[in-house]
Amino acid sequence: MPYPPIPPLARQFNVGKVRTIEAMTIVEVPVPRPRATEVLVKVKAVSLQYRDMMIIMGRYPLPYAATTVPCSDGVGEIAAVGEEVTGWQVGDRVMPNFFLDLMSENVKTDEIMNSAMGAVMPGMLQEYRVLPARSLVKIPDHLSYEEAATLPCAGLTAYAPLLDGPYRIQAGETILIQGTGGIATFALQFASVAGAVPIVISSSDEKLEQAKAIGARYTINYKTTPDWDRVVKEITHGRGCDRVLELTGNLTLQRSINAVKLGGLIDIIGLLGGRMSTTSVPDVDAIVPAIFKQIIFRGVYVGSVEQFERFARFLAAHPETTRPKIDKSFPFEEAPEAFKHMWGKTHVGKIVVRVNEDCASVPGAWMGGW
Repeated sequence: MPYPPIPPLARQFNVGKVRTIEAMTIVEVPVPRPRATEVLVKVKAVSLQYRDMMIIMGRYPLPYAATTVPCSDGVGEIAAVGEEVTGWQVGDRVMPNFFLDLMSENVKTDEIMNSAMGAVMPGMLQEYRVLPARSLVKIPDHLSYEEAATLPCAGLTAYAPLLDGPYRIQAGETILIQGTGGIATFALQFASVAGAVPIVISSSDEKLEQAKAIGARYTINYKTTPDWDRVVKEITHGRGCDRVLELTGNLTLQRSINAVKLGGLIDIIGLLGGRMSTTSVPDVDAIVPAIFKQIIFRGVYVGSVEQFERFARFLAAHPETTRPKIDKSFPFEEAPEAFKHMWGKTHVGKIVVRVNEDCASVPGAWMGGW
């Protein structure tokens, strides 16, 4: 079936000088044409990250443009290819890596690490986006566009430390996972697949019940049990957990240090405690426990195209036990409402925006033209 013609104009959301969710605006812009080594992607779906929220609200600690298109994570279908592109064709279902220029985890520069979309570079909350062909990964056949949209940041951020690289989680290890958002939910699924023992903390008993259904062995409500680090020690018979997925930052880091075993590992992923919290943030001394508890502190910042390709193969090999959990999906025009839903912190799993309404169809099926 011939691919439909590309329209001259397309819509995108912009974030400008006023940094609020309410100030997000839809504008029409010319559809760009890909250069020799690029492809034009018709965006089908995007998923929301807390990073996107911080950028929209002007609280992100790294550089971002005065006016930008939000959202780092989006997927779609190739609508056109540059004349030098090989390996991709019109109609292919693709997802760009979070860092467009990070090909390998072994080759990193400041310039490469600034190639994430939605900050300095325009993001994916638009109907068409030109992307480097080398930054793309094929969407696993069993996933819809909505499900695939959850993978570039949240999915890969959980996969890279747990199932790739030098500190892969092992069967029987205990892992403390903070929360029930996108990264946490993926981490829970992956830890369960690996045969580890997940302990999940959350502010809601309802969320914890959902975590149990996904694979949590133990759950702790940190609202009713603020000294959750003590409970983790009890669960592990005084030893402490093998590793912590630290998703909050300094608000919880001290308790994570208390909860982890001697010689344990803390994967530091989140900084919400310092940027999105209205409460005071304590200073935490990590030097003493790093020495005397011999803790390994490791920062995790998503991953490379090579890792993303391995991640996609892993998902294809475990299609049901790793299927992304979507909390709620919104139409394109209601993207601000999607961010308000995220701000409400009631979700379990990922929040998705449908940029084109055929995005939830059977993978690979064409549902008509524009």
